[in-house]
Amino acid sequence: MLYPILTPSRFLCDLSGIWNFKLDNGRGFDEKWYEKPLEDAMTMPVPASYNDLKEGIDFRDHYGWVFYQRCISLPEMAASGRVVLRCDAVTHHARIYLDGEMICEHRGGFLPFEVEIADKMTKGEHLLTIAVDNVIDYTTLPVGGKGDMLGGLMGGMAENGDSKPQNHPNFDFFNYCGITRPVRIYTTPKSYIKDITLIPRVEGNSADICYQIETADEIDNLAEQEECKVEIYDREGNLAAESTGAEGILHLNQVHLWQPLNSYLYQVKVKYGADEYTLPYGVRTVRVEGEKFLINERPFYFKGYGKHEDTFPNGRGIHLPMNSKDISLMKWQGANSFRTSHYPYSEEMMRLCDQEGIVVIDETTAVGVNLQFGGGANFGGEKIGTFDPEHGVKTQEHHKEVVRDLISRDKNYACVVMWSIANEPDSAAEGAYEYFKPLYDLARELDKQKRPCTLVSVQMGETEKDCSGKLSDVICLNRYYGWYFGGPDLERPELALRRELSYWKTLGKPVMFTEYGADTVMGFHDTTPVMYTEEYQVDYYKMNHRVFDEFSMVVGEQVWNFADFATSQSLLRVQGNKKGIFTRDRKPKLAAHYFRQRWQEIPDFNYKE
Repeated sequence: MLYPILTPSRFLCDLSGIWNFKLDNGRGFDEKWYEKPLEDAMTMPVPASYNDLKEGIDFRDHYGWVFYQRCISLPEMAASGRVVLRCDAVTHHARIYLDGEMICEHRGGFLPFEVEIADKMTKGEHLLTIAVDNVIDYTTLPVGGKGDMLGGLMGGMAENGDSKPQNHPNFDFFNYCGITRPVRIYTTPKSYIKDITLIPRVEGNSADICYQIETADEIDNLAEQEECKVEIYDREGNLAAESTGAEGILHLNQVHLWQPLNSYLYQVKVKYGADEYTLPYGVRTVRVEGEKFLINERPFYFKGYGKHEDTFPNGRGIHLPMNSKDISLMKWQGANSFRTSHYPYSEEMMRLCDQEGIVVIDETTAVGVNLQFGGGANFGGEKIGTFDPEHGVKTQEHHKEVVRDLISRDKNYACVVMWSIANEPDSAAEGAYEYFKPLYDLARELDKQKRPCTLVSVQMGETEKDCSGKLSDVICLNRYYGWYFGGPDLERPELALRRELSYWKTLGKPVMFTEYGADTVMGFHDTTPVMYTEEYQVDYYKMNHRVFDEFSMVVGEQVWNFADFATSQSLLRVQGNKKGIFTRDRKPKLAAHYFRQRWQEIPDFNYKE
């Protein structure tokens, strides 16, 4: 799916702004709120998560549907071709109504969807209503459970007999919801460019860019298909190569490669009949060879973070200034990468990473596919398995949809070097291999660049049974030796971490740490490091790094987390998760300065040569 842009052939209208808004009281659909202007509506900015924008527990922890509404119209000059309504992210289930008629429905809160509306956009204003449901359960990604994950860790206190319906996230971040990314209208000619796929082949100083252009024609009885022309321009605007046809090769002499922290983007311009589209594109290669992760045939070392799209009061809503600030802080530290934990991030962030040279591990929404969190799920008093055919999760078909949509959206980004199929699933359980094998196969089939695939392994279950060992190109570990496992004594956790890495080394694959961290409250200090102090956080990281540096197959370290973030309430969380090396408003803790020194001394390439 192409990112919407303004071109000589395409009109683009951003519907961001203040919409009317109303929480469903249980009667919204029965009373057909979508057919007429909302009564007693409040104001709500779009895009943003709605949870922190009005006061009160009933608002912040609302369960179920909400309604967004505004009027739209279209200039006559823009209505002669295709007219498309596009939602970049609506969390988690959306129904779109135009003048009271449902025209689209979509499940999944972190990837775009669109619907054509040209036949409905007559002269004058039209009532647009977007109904949004935030309910999560065993069929959704992310997964919701019958009890809160952290509440389960505290002895099941989330199950307190309260009959009030509520979500129970099977994950440790707040379930922010709403229209969290832009809603746009764009137009194209009736014969138009539908999709673009680019595949780099680099040899020496030259490169061949294999391209595939998908086009569509909505003109009846089109006598002859329009010609497709493809051009690629360098950064100075010089024509570097051209070709014709829907498939072909663009040959680049003296190619400029996209490098981590040293971005170079070409502009690929496609013309098909009257339609034009321009795609920024970085040329680079990525592959795994033995214990090495190679970018442009050089052993790369990941330095960075797990992250969240999480700011106040936007929640998970897009925040362009903070995206820029975050990347500035990354570069200040010498970081070169992050993982989109635990869902695809906005296309604006992906495009920014392409421009800034930030390497990205791109993750699906499959977080919480693990019913063992919080002591495990049960049915009728008996513990059940995550992949139990009758009572376990029912997410695999939706999981396939997410993999398809993610790769369709992000396949051309140079910054994306690996697909993460899931975060902390029950990957050592019975049925895990059968669940995940088709998802890996699908990702490898869909991605023409053949990027490595992984899943992020949780610190529970038997390591030898983890299906990631068989399926993943890179072993990605979330490990908390010295925090959840063994803290505050750091000596025994160090021995346990070294023991586990000795096992993973036998597989002959690259290993990287996608999470490791310790909760730390800004301003807590002590002469003798104790848990939650800034000094303990630094000592914790130093211990982990001693072990990482001993093993040649460890190809990266991504801290959990870049910044403090909001979670559901529990006794284990003090106004959210405090494992950030920056506070939620991006003030550095002591560890941020420690990492700045370490990462500036570690090269991006050939660290362990």
